Amino acid sequence: MRALVTGGAGFIGSHLVDRLVSDGHTVCVLDDLSTGSASNVPSGARFQRIDICDWPSLRDVVASFKPDVVFHAAAQTDVGRSIREPDYDARVNVLGGLNVLRAAHAAGARRVVYASSAAVYGTPDRLPVPETHPTRPISDYGSSKLAFEHYLHAYQARGLIEYAALRFANVYGPRQRSDGEGGVVAIFTDRMLAGKPVTIFGDGSKTRDYIYVGDVVAAIIRAASGPAGVIANLGWGREVSDLELFREVAAATRYTQEPTYAADRPGDIAHSCLDPAVARRTWDWKPTVALRDGVRRVVEWSKP
Repeated sequence: MRALVTGGAGFIGSHLVDRLVSDGHTVCVLDDLSTGSASNVPSGARFQRIDICDWPSLRDVVASFKPDVVFHAAAQTDVGRSIREPDYDARVNVLGGLNVLRAAHAAGARRVVYASSAAVYGTPDRLPVPETHPTRPISDYGSSKLAFEHYLHAYQARGLIEYAALRFANVYGPRQRSDGEGGVVAIFTDRMLAGKPVTIFGDGSKTRDYIYVGDVVAAIIRAASGPAGVIANLGWGREVSDLELFREVAAATRYTQEPTYAADRPGDIAHSCLDPAVARRTWDWKPTVALRDGVRRVVEWSKP
């Protein structure tokens, strides 16, 4: 398979590239390095430093590579920034995504596999959240991620290109940056290893569904084949509170301080976890790395 990975120098994208190269595929990575690092890209992959909002450059590189499948992981992922700068968020996640989709179609790609988000659901009516749950995002980020899902559907409906959209829960693992609001495992780990205070927003009862990056990559690979037009959640289907996560990371780092608490941030959902039944049924996928084991891997990778 000729695989093109946007955002392939970033956290999730680089783990995907590692797996694709290891499996013997021909891989091209596109990344503007705004949050990714060229050092994350393995030597077996071709690397092009390109902004997906630069249509002429993107079109030419994709046309030259002629991918079979495009894995679209490049995104603006900061919820807070999406609320402060909704035009920037839409530029990257909607217009940039549309550029990727148009370039993939023009180059004759068979399928786009899209890294979407649980943020498309907004405040859930029930947990765990199934794919049939109404999509009512409460952040600009969730809105932009959902908008691109609609473009994918429109292109497939017209017979132009296939797609699979994967709605990620909170992905964590090695290489995750600790300066982004979503990477709470990385943030907790870095601060605890440095002996610094750790802040929890809210009272510690807010919950998320944490999934290890290796499990996510396994699902992304499977989504490159099989039925088209699938929208699937990737998560454990288990709620983990901020305080429970704090305790897990503290145990792995031998951190003895208590957390400090701050006011909740705008756009944050109080409780979230995803039902992964569609991924299990479609690709026989299920997560395998338990939170304790995944946190331990992150701590080992993060140690100086």
